[in-house]
Amino acid sequence: MKETKILYISSEMTPFLPETNTSKMSFQVAKKMNQKGAQTRIFIPRYGLINERRHQLHEVIRLSGVNLIIDNIDMPLIIKVASIPKERMQVYFIDNDEYFKRKAVFTDEDNVLFEDNDERAIFFAKGVIETVKKLNWSPDIIHIQGWMASLVPLYLKKYYKNDSLFTESKIVMSVYNEPFEGEINPDLINKIKFDGISKEDASVITNPTYFNLQKIGADYADAIIKVCDNLPEDFNEHINGLDKPILDYLPEEEFVEGYIEFYQNNVLDKDEEE
Repeated sequence: MKETKILYISSEMTPFLPETNTSKMSFQVAKKMNQKGAQTRIFIPRYGLINERRHQLHEVIRLSGVNLIIDNIDMPLIIKVASIPKERMQVYFIDNDEYFKRKAVFTDEDNVLFEDNDERAIFFAKGVIETVKKLNWSPDIIHIQGWMASLVPLYLKKYYKNDSLFTESKIVMSVYNEPFEGEINPDLINKIKFDGISKEDASVITNPTYFNLQKIGADYADAIIKVCDNLPEDFNEHINGLDKPILDYLPEEEFVEGYIEFYQNNVLDKDEEE
């Protein structure tokens, strides 16, 4: 993996947030690939419960100051950065006071999904892509983890389809089984339409449930990784029915070499080049 440029985009990640399968694997995968010599950059949302002082976050002025239009409303983008101790890894945080200042991740104190989770997902997707453009860094692999990041493949393939920075980038979607109850705001599909993405292109999220959001990420990805061995049958059938490389679940002690082989042989097609 030496010198392979990998952009990791995740809904959540330890040590900044409580441990879930998504947050743990988001950290472990990036850490292991970084140790194997890959050039990694990581993006997560800057949720309000992330302790900025403890983790030594600081704003990157040269990357901040952009306004993103979300459903015809200008929303300022703030970029912060922190280093993971002992790992020589930098994490970029997508921030906005309206969307991410609250001291919670996806739900309120009654475990009810935030009404604006749809706009937060759009803002996160566009914020990551715009920041990578400012960095002028063209990743070989873009690896998506978590439902809040699941709109990134759609936006890359539709809204940013003519951007040369991502022409050669391959998108990998990791799929999980950590569902929330219900669905996020069903107006999501109309807000995506504002960005010129047709309802037909995003029809799978007419009902934006946890698994439908992962479906749209998988539909527009170039390859898929199953992080769980207990995916619901209908979701599993959808994933298996896609005409693209799939890496089946690997136990934690086997995933490193499995991911490297999958990246090289199925995502980057290194064998074919040779």
